[in-house]
Order: sequence, then structure tokens, then C-alpha cells
Amino acid sequence: MTNAFWVTGPGEGAILPATYDHCSATDADSPAVSVRALYSGVSRGTESLVFNNRVPPSEYDSMRAPFQEGDFPFPVKYGYASVGRVVSGPEALTGQSVFCLFPHQEHYQVPASAVVPLPSGLLESRAVLAANMETAVNGLWDASPRVGERVAVVGLGVVGLLVAWLASRIPGTRVTAVDTNPQRKTVAHTLGLDFQTQCRQDDHDLVIHASGHPKGLETALALAGQEARIIEMSWYGEQPVPVSLGRAFHSRRLTIRSSQVGNLHPEQRPRWRHRDRMVLALELLRDDVLDCLISGETTFESLPEVMPALAGNRAGGTASDTLCHRIVYPDN
Repeated sequence: MTNAFWVTGPGEGAILPATYDHCSATDADSPAVSVRALYSGVSRGTESLVFNNRVPPSEYDSMRAPFQEGDFPFPVKYGYASVGRVVSGPEALTGQSVFCLFPHQEHYQVPASAVVPLPSGLLESRAVLAANMETAVNGLWDASPRVGERVAVVGLGVVGLLVAWLASRIPGTRVTAVDTNPQRKTVAHTLGLDFQTQCRQDDHDLVIHASGHPKGLETALALAGQEARIIEMSWYGEQPVPVSLGRAFHSRRLTIRSSQVGNLHPEQRPRWRHRDRMVLALELLRDDVLDCLISGETTFESLPEVMPALAGNRAGGTASDTLCHRIVYPDN
């Protein structure tokens, strides 16, 4: 018997029994591993859409998490940022700390191919950022930033901050991190980023939008220079998104491209697998400065009370201040 966090209705959740064994006949080539969860991370943007019943029926299949249980809209067990320790399985993995794209659950059994061992030097508590880092890596693959480019990142949630941090490490780049929330200034500066609440420069070669708000996309368009690329990393669920394709959109010959982590960039596919991308994401997380992206921590048992605030459903909640919220499991 094991327990997991389930979305049980619009804006409601509960700790309920869940399936332990997620191995199937199609996994016969990969031995099973049993994992005891240590931490998981709440991916606030996507999980808020699920929690608030804002997943469009047309996207029910594409939105399924790797080890999701139940079906949209609810009841559903959803999430994809679990860090745990292998308690049984192949000798090479037993006792290892691993990352798995698994929902918020105490114990689970999955094929060994579904877990990725943490590299030396990466704290288990920080590894909950792995799915966010993987998304950021994929976004930059789609964006293809060049040495010396002028880059703006609009929307400084965890993914936006990671994208800006990675882009700032490319030689010669001028990276501007933009968010209307002034409280993002401290974490942006910790990551060595130039933070602005209002950027008036419109000479950017590349603009990456990750705010999840339609107005943020308008800001991204306004920051783009001649022949610039705009990469849209936000996912809006059922929310309509008006886009101003007048003004300078045509005269500046702007390009808008979507980025979604479910697929590898076409130029990477001949050589990279999804697992390779996750291994890279975990390696990049070894930098201690990234601990600043963990904005809070609560116990697994408190998730039904915590999630409404994280999803923006409670007056006085902390949704706008939250980056990665870490969940701690019993006996950890």
C-alpha cells in the first residue's frame, strides 16, 4: 500500500491510496526498481492548470504525465518531479539517489529505464528542479541563441530564470530578465542577471516568453528587433491569447515559434534521446547557486492544504511569490 496526492475536483485534492507497481509487460527488457520518495517538486504552472480544471479536453492525451493515474479532469494523480532512493532492484542501482518523472507519491515501482541516477555533487533536495531544467534546455535548443546576441527573457518563474541563467553563460550575450513582479529582483541578481520590471529596449535578437500570461507575450513582441525570433514557452490551457500582429510585427519581419518539452528539437533528434537530455539537465543542476529557486518547503501530508494557495485559489496565498515548492516525504 502506498499513498499519493490526487486532484479530486476543481481546486480540491486529497492524499489517497495509489498504485505501487507501474511496470507492465512492455517493460520486460528493463528490470523493476522500487523507489522511496525523498522529495518532489510542484511544477506550479502546469499543475495549477490541472488542479483548477483548465486542461482543454483536446489536450487530455498530450498532457498525460509519464506515470499518471486516473484521467482528466479528475480524479487524477499528476506530477513529474520526484527524487527518491532505490530500495530494491538491480545491484548497480540499489541505494542510489535517482530522479523520476513521477507524481507526488510515497513509494513506487517503475522500470529501471525510467529513473536517472543523480550525478556526484548534486544534492537530492535540489534535484527536484530537474524537469524545469530539462524544459529550459529544450527551450534554448529551440531558440538557438548565438554568441554575443541580445536576449530578453520575459517571465521569471523557475523555467524563465533557468533559461536566462543558461543564456547568460554564452560568451558575449547581453541577457535582460524581465518580470512585472519586483520580488523577482533578488533571485535574478543572485543568478547574476540584469533584472528589469519594464524594459524599453527593442533591439533584441532573441526574446523568450515564459510568463504564462497573454500580456507577457505582448511585452515580448515589443522587445523584438528587426528579424528577431520570439520563442513562446508558455502554455495557456483553455485561456484565449490575443496577439497583436499589427504595429511593427510585419515591418520587422518577426518570427514566433512554440517550444514544448515533450519533443526534442528536430536538429537534436538524430543524436539525442529524452534520457540524454535529462542527464544533461541533472549535470547542469550541480551549481549551488540554483538553490535560490527553491522558495518553500512543506510535508507530503500537507499538500491538500498547500496546493490551493500554490494554484492561486486562496486569498492571501503565495502563488505570485512561489518559484519551486518542494515537498518532503516521511522519514526524510
